[in-house]
Amino acid sequence: MITGQTVMKEFKPCLSGYIAESLHLLRSETFPDEDSVHDVRVLMKKSRAVMKLIRDQVERSFFEKEYDTFREAGRILAEWRETAVHRRTLKTIRKSNKKLFERLKGNPKLDAILAKPDKQSAFDQVNAERTEKIIEILNKSYYRVRFYNFGKPDFKILYQSLNKTYLDLSKLYLECRNNPKPLKLHRLRKKVKDLLYQVYFFRPLNPLKVKKLEERLIALAQYLGKYNDITQIILSFGYKVGEAENTSEFDELVAVLRGVQDEYLMEIWPLSFQLFRPGQKLENLLGYKMLIIQD
Repeated sequence: MITGQTVMKEFKPCLSGYIAESLHLLRSETFPDEDSVHDVRVLMKKSRAVMKLIRDQVERSFFEKEYDTFREAGRILAEWRETAVHRRTLKTIRKSNKKLFERLKGNPKLDAILAKPDKQSAFDQVNAERTEKIIEILNKSYYRVRFYNFGKPDFKILYQSLNKTYLDLSKLYLECRNNPKPLKLHRLRKKVKDLLYQVYFFRPLNPLKVKKLEERLIALAQYLGKYNDITQIILSFGYKVGEAENTSEFDELVAVLRGVQDEYLMEIWPLSFQLFRPGQKLENLLGYKMLIIQD
């Protein structure tokens, strides 16, 4: 049960903390290595999820300004992340398909992904300008968030916002289950992360139950992410069935990649059914009901 005395995690320190940590990583000597880029991207996703949760608690202009800032930062960062993820994914698959990859040596599409990046050009002028751009917009956002008056949170409105995320997810799950297209599964993954990062603020209400939900959402997001990584690899190949330029080895590689995706789907469907099946309710997953709040 939620009452007027319910304590939730505060938004301002969390949101400003996400931005501050991002700025610290962006200014570190290691940026833009794979880990630091990944970490900043996660922080931007968390920040966007927070903004969606508190959308009806803040002024529209504040929401739009901050949300657009975090989205722009994430867009710029995505350009660094993609190639590194593709390389790591293919290297993992290569371990159990060594003979196939031996036969594929010299394939320009595959070699372009597997080739080690040139350390001398890994952080060129273009990347330096991108980094400065992200630092600039996040610096401004940090001060806006620090000095913005979030007011007293309305728990009922916040719970309704969280439940809307959940209901949208449930609807999208049903669409994916009946028509599993890669683009829809990618949208499902993004929505799952929204719910994961939003439910974090409700953890104090029922720590054990909410943490269990978070663990299941993390697992689902990871499988969906791995599925999407392979989709993006195949798209980067420009592969089309039946093209004359496709060698038998290359056709086999794509078939192997599709097989790996099938394995991920075998994990995705049971997990997502437990969470979003028809008739399932958010209150059951959280372990409490939302009642009318009386202060």
